Amino acid sequence: MRGIKGMLWETSLLDADEGIRFRGLSIPECQKKLPAAISGGEPLPEGLLWLLVTGEVPTKEQVAGLTKDFRKRSKVPGFVFDVLNKFPTTAHPMSQLSAGIMALQTQSQFAKAYEEGIHKSKYWQPVYEDSMNLMAQLPEVAAFIYRRVYKGGKTIPPDPKLDYAANYAHMLGFTDKKFHELMRLYITIHSDHEGGNVSAHTVHLVGSALSDPYLSVAAGMNGLAGPLHGLANQLRPQLMKVMIVSAQEVLRWIQDVVKEVGADVTTEQLKEFVWKTLKSGKVVPGYGHAVLRKTDPRYQCQREFALKHLPDDPLFKMVSKIYEVVPPILLETGKVKNPWPNVDAHSGVLLQHYGLKEQNYYTVLFGISRTMGVLSQLIWDRALGLPLERPKSLTFGWIENYCKGKGQMKKK
Repeated sequence: MRGIKGMLWETSLLDADEGIRFRGLSIPECQKKLPAAISGGEPLPEGLLWLLVTGEVPTKEQVAGLTKDFRKRSKVPGFVFDVLNKFPTTAHPMSQLSAGIMALQTQSQFAKAYEEGIHKSKYWQPVYEDSMNLMAQLPEVAAFIYRRVYKGGKTIPPDPKLDYAANYAHMLGFTDKKFHELMRLYITIHSDHEGGNVSAHTVHLVGSALSDPYLSVAAGMNGLAGPLHGLANQLRPQLMKVMIVSAQEVLRWIQDVVKEVGADVTTEQLKEFVWKTLKSGKVVPGYGHAVLRKTDPRYQCQREFALKHLPDDPLFKMVSKIYEVVPPILLETGKVKNPWPNVDAHSGVLLQHYGLKEQNYYTVLFGISRTMGVLSQLIWDRALGLPLERPKSLTFGWIENYCKGKGQMKKK
C-alpha cells in the first residue's frame, strides 16, 4: 500500500524533496518562528503542538499558557505506578509504556461521554480533553519506567518551573541545560511525519472505531515498537535488506566501525567497511527513506545542533565522516534511490553524548514525541467526523482470476 493516497492528515505533509512540513512550515521555519525557552534556542514542543492543533504560530504568552495547562493536568494516578511495578524490570520499556497508557485509560472522558450519549458533533471535545491529559501525564510515566528499569527505581519528582521537554529530561535525571535543549529539539522534530507511517496510521485507524485516545495511542505505540519502525531489537539479516531501521541500529553500526577500525578511521578504511557491510547483504543503517529523496531535514537540524554544542565529540566526528563517504558509495551501487541520511543517522549519537546510553529506551523517547502529532490529528478526525476506516481486502484467488482476465483481454 506504499504511496497510495487514501487518508486525510492535516497536521503535516511529507515532500520527497523538502522533507516534513508542519502545517506548511519546514523545520528551519519552525525553529525560526516558534517560541523558544532561551534566546536563539530550540523551539518549545508546546509551541509546535499549538501549531499542529490550530494551524497558527503561537505567541510566547500562548505557549506559556499551554505549559501551565499541562502542569495542571500532569498528576498521574498512583495505581498507574502500581501497574508498572508489577512488570519485571527486564520487560522492554515499550511494553511498559503501552501498559501505562492503558492504565491511564480508566480516566477517559470520551469513553464516559460516549456511554452517556454525547452527540457526535461534540465528540472532539472530550477527545481534546483526553489528548491533553494523556500528553501531560505521559512524560512522568515514561520517566518512571526509565528510572525503574535503569536507575534502581529512584524516581525524581517533576519540577513545576520547567517546560514540557525540560521537565521530562529532569525527571529522567538529566540536569544539563544543553540536554534540555536537545529534548526540545528531539520532541519537536519527531512529533509528526504525516499519517502513513505505522504508528500514526494505527492511531488513526483505531480512533476511527471511536476508541478513545488512550486506546488509540496504546495501539500506535505497539506499532512503533515493531522492528521496522522503532524498536531497538537487532534486525534479522533478511530484514536488514529493508532500509528502515532505528536510531539504535545506526548507533550500533557506528560503534562497530569504531571497534573494528578505530575512531581515527581514514576515508579509505571507512569506504572498505561500508562496502563490507553492503556485500554482506546488509544496508548502512540510517541512510535511505521510504519517501524522502534528499537529506532528511531532521538529520540536518541535529547536525547543526551537534556543530553548535558538541563539535569535538568522537562519535559526531564519525557521523560526519560517514556522511561524506556513504552517499557516493550507495549511488555507485545503482540500487539506491535515496542515498542520503535520515533522522536516525544522528539522534542516537546526540543522546549518547549527554549520557542517555540505554538504547532500548530510545523508542520511548520517539513515542513521547510522536504522541503530539497523532493526537493533534485525532482531535481533528473527530471534529471533522471522519468515518470508520474500512478498506477492501482481496484473496489470492481473486487476484489470480483478475490477472487471468486481464491476460485474456490482451489476447483478444
